[in-house]
Amino acid sequence: MGEKIIYLDREFREEFIDKIKSIAPNYTIKTDLTEEELPDVEISLGWNRNYQEKLLASDHLKWVQSISAGVDTLPLDKFAEKEILVSNGSGIHSESIAEHIMGIILGYSRGLFQAQRAQVAKKWLGSNVHYQPLENQKVLIIGTGKIGKMVAKKATGFDMECYGINTSGHPVDGFKQTYPLEELSEIVSEMTIVVNILPLTEETKGLFNGELFKKFNRQAVLINVGRGASLKTDELVVALNEGRLAFAALDVFEEEPLPYDSPLWEMDNVLLTSHIAGLTPDFQNKLMKIFLDNLQSYMTNHELKVNQVELNKGY
Repeated sequence: MGEKIIYLDREFREEFIDKIKSIAPNYTIKTDLTEEELPDVEISLGWNRNYQEKLLASDHLKWVQSISAGVDTLPLDKFAEKEILVSNGSGIHSESIAEHIMGIILGYSRGLFQAQRAQVAKKWLGSNVHYQPLENQKVLIIGTGKIGKMVAKKATGFDMECYGINTSGHPVDGFKQTYPLEELSEIVSEMTIVVNILPLTEETKGLFNGELFKKFNRQAVLINVGRGASLKTDELVVALNEGRLAFAALDVFEEEPLPYDSPLWEMDNVLLTSHIAGLTPDFQNKLMKIFLDNLQSYMTNHELKVNQVELNKGY
């Protein structure tokens, strides 16, 4: 084995490179790797699929820090087999995603999306526009982690009632009531706004499907900022056309970019955004706060201080 390497899958500001060096002075920092250097990577900040095969073939990789909260695109089974530590970026995007969600709720509730379409068509709507109060709207937040709690905090500020779904139904501060995931189909009909923030697991893959849409309140708004594969696109299109729900706002998709021939593009009761909900100002600083705390802990006892992923659960 040659030098011990910390690999960064993108460029970071010099101030952060200096901090990494001060915590791990015996490591070399690389943002590009040669074939000869790949076996010497011990820590990877981000994950480069071009290097995946060689990194996994090495016995020296010990820790991967994901730059996102979701880790479903990483080879978790292989990491578990080789006992590689994984941490994620949970919490970095909470404010941004919560603001994205609230923007959708406000835009829909005040008819702003209708108004924009009418503007393009040069059509004066007058009062013929959808509007509804936010007060007392029932919001079901599916995923009560850091992002879910931030959404609940902001929604509560508009006097909305916030309910949560998590794996076990355990209570969470900021929610009027929480339910286990298995009860989703039983309570979703009571909700007027449904927000999916769940990670992708075997339990959540295809969770939003035709059968579940039949249980929806017909006035409901569905917002998906979780994972594209948690929602069956074709079955959502059918449900919207049948009036099973009123509106859908999608930031993630089964296939990205969304295919040009998808009917979603031309549906008036759909808002599409191109996986932008998590765009976060000062991203480097927020990510480095997690990484540097973990790096300090790793150098001390080869353990991670924050955001360690349970590989058997996938989050």
